[in-house]
Amino acid sequence: MAIQRGHRFPIEFADAFPQGLVLMGEIAPDNEYQSREDRAAGRPVRQRVDEVTGKRQWKGTVTDPDERNAKRASFEVTFLADVQPVPATSEVLPGVRPVELDGMTAEPRVAGNGEFKYQSYVFRATGFKAAGTAAGSAGGTRTAGKGSDSTSKAA
Repeated sequence: MAIQRGHRFPIEFADAFPQGLVLMGEIAPDNEYQSREDRAAGRPVRQRVDEVTGKRQWKGTVTDPDERNAKRASFEVTFLADVQPVPATSEVLPGVRPVELDGMTAEPRVAGNGEFKYQSYVFRATGFKAAGTAAGSAGGTRTAGKGSDSTSKAA
């Protein structure tokens, strides 16, 4: 029996991000696309719901200080929770805080275009724990070459 496409592998934060992660900005709802017609008609914005867990999706932009490629160092992490996750650490600069993710999973993906494709991962988490409680200090998505797109990062 083969592993199905879209399988999410549980992963420890310290294994994925040995140098930790830095949260840039705030956690925001991951809303579905709304067309001009929908906005003009006054239809409400709908927050995405994860098809596997049934939890609401939230997103946050993180930076991996261990990533050498500047274009792949920052990426979005998807949080799966009924209520908005709140970081357990304080800001070191305005809008910047070290974080450590809790309940992480990694989903392998192919990222890039044309002949420049690489192995990537979509990282999901259920929330935060205090930075520095494990080997790493903070969390997100990763690929074999350590890169990212809007929802994943290369390792």
